Amino acid sequence: MEPSCLFGKRGEVRGVPVSYTRFAIYYVPPEGALADFGAVWLGWDCIAGCDAVQLDVPGLEDVTKAPRKYGFHGTLKPPFRLADGTDLTGLTAATADMARACAPGHSDGLVLTVLGRFLALTPVGDMNGIARLASTCVKALDSFRAPPTEAELMRRRKARLSHRQDTLLERWGYPYVMEEFRFHLTLTGRLRVEQIDLWTDVVGAHLPELPKPFTLDQIALVGERPEGRFELIERYTLLG
Repeated sequence: MEPSCLFGKRGEVRGVPVSYTRFAIYYVPPEGALADFGAVWLGWDCIAGCDAVQLDVPGLEDVTKAPRKYGFHGTLKPPFRLADGTDLTGLTAATADMARACAPGHSDGLVLTVLGRFLALTPVGDMNGIARLASTCVKALDSFRAPPTEAELMRRRKARLSHRQDTLLERWGYPYVMEEFRFHLTLTGRLRVEQIDLWTDVVGAHLPELPKPFTLDQIALVGERPEGRFELIERYTLLG
């Protein structure tokens, strides 16, 4: 897979240093067949920080528009702005410390799944280790997260959150964490009901062999560039 690098080396846009607007902790598949597929499926390679030549599939650009800017990933700590008094240097050091203490998460494998009205890869089998890891990421790095604005809270609440989800939103800045968390690697935006079977078949025809078992043994600190796309800043191996 040959990405088309439009933005120069990571952290720069045409040679100008980037000031990231938000950060997140992702699982980004290691370089290989699955990561390559994710880049050409979405049209954005978050590992290289480059546009990728998207697969020549009619309608693919439209159905992947929503997840494209995030790159192919599974969220562990949702995007956040840095809190006052914190900086990227401190965040990278804290993430490294956390990774050294965290044990990997395991499941029986990844499968293609319909989640509501979008398609994603999700783990099967015992997911307690992955859920534990995600909760640790949310909690351990929370001091670096600026609280959500009232506008952000209102936007989230338009999704008709449950009482528990609203409580999680207030406490952690996102409603789908802790027991509401479900690990997934997003492949499409919201589809019309009549599109779901078609795109399930299309994805299945292009997917590489999926890992069985699936081991989440590294995490990635990613940053949101000024134009809104996320890229890898640094990977961390889980050593706990």
